[in-house]
Amino acid sequence: MTFFVLVTDEVDERGLSDLSRDPDFVVDRIDDSSAPEFAQALARAHAVIVRSATTVDAGMLEAAPELKVVARAGVGVDNIDVDVASRRGIAVFNAPSGNTVAAAELAMALILAMMRHVAEADRSVRDREWERSRFQGVELEGRTLGLIGAGRVGGEVVTRAKSFGMEVIVYDPYLTDSRARELGFRLTDLDVLLESADVVSIHVPLTSETEALLGAEELASMKSSAYLVNVARGGVVDESALADALSDGKLAGAALDVYETEPLPADSPLRQAPNLVMTPHIGAATEDAQVRVAAEVAERIRDALTAGDLSAALNRAELD
Repeated sequence: MTFFVLVTDEVDERGLSDLSRDPDFVVDRIDDSSAPEFAQALARAHAVIVRSATTVDAGMLEAAPELKVVARAGVGVDNIDVDVASRRGIAVFNAPSGNTVAAAELAMALILAMMRHVAEADRSVRDREWERSRFQGVELEGRTLGLIGAGRVGGEVVTRAKSFGMEVIVYDPYLTDSRARELGFRLTDLDVLLESADVVSIHVPLTSETEALLGAEELASMKSSAYLVNVARGGVVDESALADALSDGKLAGAALDVYETEPLPADSPLRQAPNLVMTPHIGAATEDAQVRVAAEVAERIRDALTAGDLSAALNRAELD
């Protein structure tokens, strides 16, 4: 049997090369959903691979009667209607490990950029200034990093932070004390973490439990000398409250790679907030990560379609 795979977004060809060369698979790349050939390819597709640009909604799923698998070449599946897919018997996969190192390294890069005023100093030099005293920063060594979430990315951040000589404390209700000791950090509750940490780094998905997890009250409980970084998901931090905290000097700085609405709206209060470093959701934007996530979803598609292996499906329980 020949399996048809539709790739709708910019997914690295090198990661899909094994699938493309497999004689049992035909891989179509069409990123224009309005094109006639897109509808034709979708109608015969057994699998669809997307990143963040394509929304796999009920209408798209209905237009794909042969569809067995939807795969996101990345971690989050916010752009896939998992409930509808489950009802139609379609397995949903992601690539949870491919972006791990890239996201962890960006978190560390943003922490260093905040604490050493890298972006501001760069702008100053470009403006022909030389005001070194304006950019006195603080060091990581001896300071406390508070992680909210210690999954794959959080665990990699722990390794890197400890190499800088930081003490690490973690809030993660799904982690046991024994596992925390094994990984070399101390578990605590969220209130204690916010009050104690010099740097707070967020590494949780956006769920009903984590939405607006850090609002005005939580931000006010942090040290005025503390920094906040979020490379996980927008919506975990109340952006208006964060902008107010920065403007009022209640935080030393913050760095964001993710936002409640993307692209960031023109009228977002974050645009005027001081001591804020912002990047346009580039946590996974490394050449290495894009190859890995493409290869990861390609392998899962092959296993699902040729061997019926749905063990890594996010909706496996619903399909069962």
